[in-house]
Amino acid sequence: MALIYGGISAILLFWHAAWQLIFDDAPLLGTNWSWVLGIVFLVLTVRAALFPVFVKQIKSQRAMQALQPQIKALQEKHKDDRETLQKELVELYRTEQANPLMGCLPMLVQIPVFLGLFHVLRHLKPSMPEHMKTLYGWTVTQFDSASSATLFGAPIAASFRSSGQELVLLGADGVTVRVVAAILIVVMIATTYLSSRQMILRTGWAEEPQQKMMQRLMLYGIPLSLLVSGLIFPIGVIIYWVTTNLFSLGQQTWVLRKYPPPPANGVAAAKAPTNGAAGSPPPKVGAKPKKRR
Repeated sequence: MALIYGGISAILLFWHAAWQLIFDDAPLLGTNWSWVLGIVFLVLTVRAALFPVFVKQIKSQRAMQALQPQIKALQEKHKDDRETLQKELVELYRTEQANPLMGCLPMLVQIPVFLGLFHVLRHLKPSMPEHMKTLYGWTVTQFDSASSATLFGAPIAASFRSSGQELVLLGADGVTVRVVAAILIVVMIATTYLSSRQMILRTGWAEEPQQKMMQRLMLYGIPLSLLVSGLIFPIGVIIYWVTTNLFSLGQQTWVLRKYPPPPANGVAAAKAPTNGAAGSPPPKVGAKPKKRR
């Protein structure tokens, strides 16, 4: 994990140094923008690196959607033989170059990044011994600057549930911290819900009960869980999460336009032009019209 903490710190410190050239470390509107924007651009760096993985995820999802009729046929054919069914499904995925696990890969890659940032920001305490301040490539000056950085007067290392003693160490006002954290938590929950809703509405609800249950969990369960976990997240971590969600909304809009989901069964047929009465075949070219009696 030390490697992850070091990598996250290196990216954050790089962007802080870049924005420090513009904003210095002086607060503007109660905000140390060099550190706040450092977190924002940490997100952009990670998401840019993961963009090819995200595109592969979308392509795999499209391939899986196109294979649904064949998957259902195999499930019906081998409903009493799960071993044969699994072999047939593996062969089908191999032949069609579809990977059902690709849908989880971007999220799995981001989890260590999120945990790394969470650890680094929780580490930012003015009372930290000096030999601990220089962990993960930080200097004492950088550590002291980050530990006192604020967003509209609320330290980015503080959380909604920060104790009175922690707030005193951070030199923060409890009301300000809770107001800023509460607003960010609401935005985090809303953008998480909108990001999941956008993907589900554009790709459609799954027909498989288990997949549909997972979609409902993503749409409702995860946003609701953030109402609890958001109370212990440092404000800097919530900034990271909100930025990630906003990036996801824009990224999904672009990808869904470039790689639209396949039409639902029957849609193409319903839109196809027909000649003559419904269900009757089109007349053959050159066929003589029937005489009326």
